[in-house]
Amino acid sequence: MIAPGSTIGILGGGQLGRMLILAGRTLGYRFHVFDPCAEAPASGLADKTFTADYNDQAALSQFADGVDVITLEFENIPIEAIDFLSQRKPVHPNRQTLYTCQHRQREKDFLKQHGFPCVRFEYADDPTSLQAAIAQVGHPCVIKTAAFGYDGKGQVKLSSPSDHSDSEALWQELGAPPRVVVEQWIEHQGEFSVICARNAQGQCSTLPVAENVHRHHILHSSLAPARLSSAQKAAVEAISIALADQLAVIGLLAVEFFLAPDGSWLINEMAPRPHNSGHFSLDSCVSSQFEQHIRAITGLPFGSSQPHHACVMINLLGDVWENGRPDWSALLADPHVKLHLYGKSTARSGRKMGHFCLLANEPETALQQAEQLYQNLLKATPSD
Repeated sequence: MIAPGSTIGILGGGQLGRMLILAGRTLGYRFHVFDPCAEAPASGLADKTFTADYNDQAALSQFADGVDVITLEFENIPIEAIDFLSQRKPVHPNRQTLYTCQHRQREKDFLKQHGFPCVRFEYADDPTSLQAAIAQVGHPCVIKTAAFGYDGKGQVKLSSPSDHSDSEALWQELGAPPRVVVEQWIEHQGEFSVICARNAQGQCSTLPVAENVHRHHILHSSLAPARLSSAQKAAVEAISIALADQLAVIGLLAVEFFLAPDGSWLINEMAPRPHNSGHFSLDSCVSSQFEQHIRAITGLPFGSSQPHHACVMINLLGDVWENGRPDWSALLADPHVKLHLYGKSTARSGRKMGHFCLLANEPETALQQAEQLYQNLLKATPSD
């Protein structure tokens, strides 16, 4: 066990790192953050920040020397940095987990190899093979760059053969990547996610299943607990635990699912870290995803992840700041709202600046009230 009072190193200084620090502080841990950006949101809360590129081995060595265990808050970290750090201190998640999940081809191959349910897919590495892959998968389909994609970046949906009929132009629109994955588009009944915490002894704890809504490929809202039957919830929880076990995760594994028209489950994507769709747990669960992650990587027993309220989490993107700083007073006038702002200095369209959670006794009530509060916020006159 890595006891409270020890120092945890976090690779990445974004809002997920910031919330990990807030959760770990109550348990008595200290934190060092490593991020190439000097103004990363987690830096202001860290005991020490290392500002350097992930390939700077001198800086990585200094970072490792000052911590007892290392984790990460996003997966787009060069695997060479993980290999270098793993020789010096424990790193969770491990190399193989990260290597698998940070690249869509490896992720899809892993799912197929181990018999996990996923959509039909093909690969392409140039305009000619892209055309062939699209023909094999059929329409509608979605094309995703194999690496470094999130929040809809590096994705293009093709609804019919007339969409992007010029494969060369389409390839350039995608950024001429080394490889893409062409996936069957599913007209699903809904999108859902499970956050599974797993420790070194193989013990697992799952958060309530979340029901998600995306807008423009970015998560807009998460409702928890999801409006599913007990059997449906048990099925996705079992798949998520099996995935975490197969990957030997220490920490968190977030698994996104589609509920197919026939009632079966299909895995969309995985992330070996805290996840946007688990933010509801900060306010509605006994132990949040961030606290469970800290407990998992340090060897502390898991807390309860049971919800004490239904909750809707709504993302606040930079678009909310379009006309100036938002007036938060109307939002916070509802005593059941919890506002979380990430301390980012610059608001940009599509950039995650914060979120709010609304607690209620019933999921349907929470969903209606939260969406109305969000619409009111968009209409409100900005504050000075």
